[in-house]
Amino acid sequence: MHHLFPIALKSAWNRRYTLGLTLIAIALSVTLLLGIERLRQDARASFAEAVSGTDLVVGARSSPMQLLLYAVFHLGEASNNMSWASAQALAAHPAVAWTIPISLGDSHLGFPVLGTTSAYFEHFRYGDKQPLRLAQGKPFSGLFDAVLGAEVADRLGYKLGDRLTLAHGMQEQEHEPGHAEHGDKPFTVVGILARSGTPVDRTVHIGLAAMEAIHLDWQGGAPIPGFAIPPEWVKKFDLTPKAVSAVLVGLKTRVAVFAMQRHVADYRDEALMAVLPGVALSQLWELLAVAERALLAISALVLLVSFAGLVAVVLAGLGERRRELAILRSVGARPRDLFVLLALEGGAVTLAGALLGTLLLTISTAALGPWLEARYGLALRLALPTLSELQLLGWVIAVGTLASLLPGYRAYRLSLADGLTPRV
Repeated sequence: MHHLFPIALKSAWNRRYTLGLTLIAIALSVTLLLGIERLRQDARASFAEAVSGTDLVVGARSSPMQLLLYAVFHLGEASNNMSWASAQALAAHPAVAWTIPISLGDSHLGFPVLGTTSAYFEHFRYGDKQPLRLAQGKPFSGLFDAVLGAEVADRLGYKLGDRLTLAHGMQEQEHEPGHAEHGDKPFTVVGILARSGTPVDRTVHIGLAAMEAIHLDWQGGAPIPGFAIPPEWVKKFDLTPKAVSAVLVGLKTRVAVFAMQRHVADYRDEALMAVLPGVALSQLWELLAVAERALLAISALVLLVSFAGLVAVVLAGLGERRRELAILRSVGARPRDLFVLLALEGGAVTLAGALLGTLLLTISTAALGPWLEARYGLALRLALPTLSELQLLGWVIAVGTLASLLPGYRAYRLSLADGLTPRV
């Protein structure tokens, strides 16, 4: 049987251009299949790492998913706020190391506005507990200072020193000012955060006192008719917030997380809930499982089309190779030898395509990974193939080898006379 290997290699070399195109098609399909699998894994990791180092997210009692979407991803609307007194009581608890109060509800040209304190820049972590970094400028310190996420600055073309106006509520479209704007109290851009690949990139950050200041002359979501407080007067008022949307909590020890969760659930002054971010993020990701499977199914179909092309190329070549196969039969090759010869040829092309596809994925990840992370926040990691990727490669090679059995069977059925009888 071993003598068939050099024969198979020489036969494939004689048809190198045709098989080469098939090999490239398989390699590109494998790159697509493995690329989608890696993108799925890395996207899931990035999704789960939108916030890290935070032990609990505390807010008014509602759906855990709703609280997580609002507090972490700044999507949707809070069903209710929690009082500032409760936020202060939470921060004073002996088990709590730090808290980050956040207040949402306003926007700027389609981007959410988040009111918070300096603790946000000190304690907020994402990814592998990475801190926020400022690409330019400094954190807010003045009342009407604003720090922009990287995507906000890029999309809207803001730079340090520019002035911007916030709007009440979330606007539907970017670049289209809403009718309910805080136009009398503009903010100045004092800092721009480095890109993190998280919802922070799409957020405008201001102080909690500033959030209170722009709503001093508002009531019920609208300006009070005939009443306006100029920006230079707002400091004369008490700008302590009355309520916040949620509080991110870091504990002194993670052992206390469940006890703290029960403490929040049993809080008597108001109905609150505490969500474990990691658990809730995993549950939320499961809602996207249908899209994951759809992407893998599409790439698998592309790969099957490539295998169909391989079978078609080898079958079409059988007509031209009838004399070659007949000569092999005449010098002593048995029908099963021809079967193995064709199967080896198809399996070799499949294996080479799988290896080439893996190499292309590695090169693409190294070349495009930094650009994708900077532009779209997709962190593709250059790493050895994972177990799931190796399983996919095993399935690719197995299916490709099975597909090559059909041409081998056709060659097995050819008689000696088929190739030696001249065609009229």
